Amino acid sequence: MRFPPQFLDDIRARLPVSEVVAKRVQLKKQGREWRGLSPFNKEKTPSFYVNDQKGFYHDFSSGKHGDIFGFVMDTEGLTFPEAVERLAGIAGLPMPVMTREAVEQAEKRKTLHDVMELAAKFFQDQLAGRAGAHARGYLADRSLDAPTQQKFRIGYAPNERFALKEALGAQGIPVGDMIETGLLIAGDDIPVPYDRFRDRVMFPITDIRGRVIAFGGRALQKDVPAKYLNSPETTLFHKGATLYNIAAARQAAHQGEPIVVAEGYVDVIALVGAGFRASVAPLGTAMTEDQLALMWKMADEPIICLDGDSAGRKAAYRAVDLAMPKLLAGKSLRFASLPAGQDPDDLVRSGGAEALREVIRNAMPLAEMLWVRETEHGGFDTPERRAALEARLGAIINTIADQTVRKYYRDDLSTRVRSLFGSAPPRGMGGGQFNRQQDWRTSLRRQQQSLNFRGGKQNGRPGGFGEPAPTAPSPLLTRSRVVTRAALPPREALLLVTALNHPWLLEHHAEELADLEFRHADGDRLRHALLDAVAGHTHAPVEPEILRQAVIESGLGDILTRIEKGLTHTSDWPARPGAGNDDVIQWWNHVIALHHKDRTLHKELNEAERTYGNMPTEENWRWLQDVLERRAALEGSEATIEDFGASSGRRPQGNL
Repeated sequence: MRFPPQFLDDIRARLPVSEVVAKRVQLKKQGREWRGLSPFNKEKTPSFYVNDQKGFYHDFSSGKHGDIFGFVMDTEGLTFPEAVERLAGIAGLPMPVMTREAVEQAEKRKTLHDVMELAAKFFQDQLAGRAGAHARGYLADRSLDAPTQQKFRIGYAPNERFALKEALGAQGIPVGDMIETGLLIAGDDIPVPYDRFRDRVMFPITDIRGRVIAFGGRALQKDVPAKYLNSPETTLFHKGATLYNIAAARQAAHQGEPIVVAEGYVDVIALVGAGFRASVAPLGTAMTEDQLALMWKMADEPIICLDGDSAGRKAAYRAVDLAMPKLLAGKSLRFASLPAGQDPDDLVRSGGAEALREVIRNAMPLAEMLWVRETEHGGFDTPERRAALEARLGAIINTIADQTVRKYYRDDLSTRVRSLFGSAPPRGMGGGQFNRQQDWRTSLRRQQQSLNFRGGKQNGRPGGFGEPAPTAPSPLLTRSRVVTRAALPPREALLLVTALNHPWLLEHHAEELADLEFRHADGDRLRHALLDAVAGHTHAPVEPEILRQAVIESGLGDILTRIEKGLTHTSDWPARPGAGNDDVIQWWNHVIALHHKDRTLHKELNEAERTYGNMPTEENWRWLQDVLERRAALEGSEATIEDFGASSGRRPQGNL
């Protein structure tokens, strides 16, 4: 009896090999694999291994090897059709009716895969040709070079209604097949079907076996209704059941790479370029149960990497709600938050691949993200509000199906509540040892970084996490407030670029620049290179071109390029060539003053956090809040930089 390949793939996707094998073999986790005693031979030393990423088991004692169907056949003596029926029942899938029509449908799917492959090649050819010049320019602006375009098979859909239709028709592809794959738009009110994708950069979407099943198109014009357009639901494509880059990610995950979940196609490509080869993205929708199951099949703790703005936080919170009922021992999520206003590509440009890697390394566990969500608004200054927090957490805990995981979540959140309120264990939350050595400093810092927290007034008693951040921070503040240690702080970058473009400043301010406290090693190296170049030049002032060449010859050209690419806001104009000397001096003095104040408050904040962590008293809490409010006030003063020169009319117009 023949079964549609897609039906067998669906069973494999729903049932990890370890889950099927564990019904007969006691397995223990060992690295990325599971190990147990052979079910085929008596042995004392385990030689039976299961690998969920590869989707097979191997028994060294007997030499048997296979997938879930083979295991059921070998252990239960079933035929292949019987094994399929047994596993389909476990997976909750109805058995397909293998009529002649069903067989024909399976063959049809194979034909449709061929159609999609031809379409992908057509789009790639168009990108490489004359029609794709504009698209190639867009990709160059996004730092997607030719090798990257080829690796991800990026293409271009011409701005014509029938370009793809005519190209595939010339190869004998019926219009009906093009309609069924979603390549053409058709309907009763459409006399002539036409191309769905026009004037768009095209990103092929594959299934887990690497076959093209759909496309995502990014518009090149600004006035189109949809910036991104995906293929519709088709015979091949169900957007909630797959992930962008799933085939390559599965292979990379098998080699030990972490699964990283981003928001879009270009985000995934940037992550892969930074070394995270097992990166994936949902396809224009919130994460689904099927997508979560796919990720857990590849890795125990996928990392959700979303923007640090309100939309990114909401998406992270939705992922928390999706995952909680389905948590199992060893199966969870982690959350990495990018600086507000930056996607992975932006962060790589401004801070290099290491900046992105640090964001991923600092990903927080699901339990901590849940706690952040439930406490971010603070306001626990009355018994009723504290009871409401306890009730919410208790209700969330009760959604966890696995009893063991549910127990440990109750213990964990009980400890957090006790630490927050400094009281006895709350009833209904279970036990848990109160740890007075809990690192409040780390907790607060993660709150601030992950949620773009900016201080401000607190509603609650010590331990409350205050009001949400302002919804419209200054662009300069957005760039400078939330940065990883691996990304050069923008204020330091601004000073260095200003000195490079206006080296006459260093005649009187070289010592001032030399005495500044820099947080980043790259900035410090570039500063020394600038000062050395000026000191070694006998003719003053040094020309910017000469200074730039000296920096490049010192081996810091890549750092300089990265810094300059990261400073793109119009408020940076005094740092650029051509600004008037008076404006530059005023700008320089203002940024220097902000830098000194920021470093002083940064040290005081560290001390306040450390003191409150050791002694969580009302007095220490008020000190911590005072420092946070002063930092917020300082960051508010950044707005004066944004409007610098506007009142005098000296500010340049347009993009810089």
